[in-house]
Amino acid sequence: MDVINQALEFEQRKMKSLSTSDRVKISREAKRLILDLNQIYKKKKDENIMDIMKRLTAIKQKVEKDRRN
Repeated sequence: MDVINQALEFEQRKMKSLSTSDRVKISREAKRLILDLNQIYKKKKDENIMDIMKRLTAIKQKVEKDRRN
């Protein structure tokens, strides 16, 4: 469950005034967390885990979109 706690902490981070390298790091960390959570989800089929993955995906997409602009 450590991955779930890491994901919840990741969601709470401030994402303002980020440099390009910060955005890349955040995007990579979000991807890692999503993939790790997916492994747990495959075993447990817990909808709460799916909700966390969806929220992380939204954060990741927002950071990547901001990086492209």
